[in-house]
Amino acid sequence: MKQTIVGYHLDEQADWVAELACDHFQHVRHQPPFINRPWVVTEQGRNAMLGQQLVCKKCDEGAPKDKV
Repeated sequence: MKQTIVGYHLDEQADWVAELACDHFQHVRHQPPFINRPWVVTEQGRNAMLGQQLVCKKCDEGAPKDKV
């Protein structure tokens, strides 16, 4: 299920995590050649992706929300 990106935060390992409208979190890493998300590495890039949608596997699985 696609969900809208509403914010970001850094995890304990300093990796970026997207906060989705469904209240789930999803890591958004740039690790070429396997994961190609160059927009993650700059604030401007992350801000440009606010409002865009990502597939939320946690919604598909019926997982509990990551935040209250």
